[in-house]
Amino acid sequence: MDVIALIGRILFVAIFLGSSMAHFTQAESMGAYAESKGVPSGKLMTLASGVLMVVGGLMVLLGVWADLGALLLVAFLLPTAFLMHAFWKETDPMAKQVEMTQFMKNVSISGGALVFVALYAGHAQDLGLTITGPLFG
Repeated sequence: MDVIALIGRILFVAIFLGSSMAHFTQAESMGAYAESKGVPSGKLMTLASGVLMVVGGLMVLLGVWADLGALLLVAFLLPTAFLMHAFWKETDPMAKQVEMTQFMKNVSISGGALVFVALYAGHAQDLGLTITGPLFG
């Protein structure tokens, strides 16, 4: 089970570590896009969300307070879902569908991250190959 848990962590954080690089390398354009969605200080928020993804992703990946790392990812995902993918505001059917898909993806991944919190906070001793135990529990 230890190896399966490690593989799951690797697969789970791949999207965050990959996406965070774009938040740093394309902060200007992503920040402008965030501002067009109504996010204040778009560039700063883009960089801050990149930091959340890197820190949370690495914590889950390496098993360093993986429960806290998963909560950091939820702190990125849920606001992003509501601020950046507000499909209910779209009038174009194609744009509405794209935003709804992105919204649901973020909400669903948040659910998975919360499962990580529960598992690592309650059963970390059974999910080895971590550097530390859970912060909560």
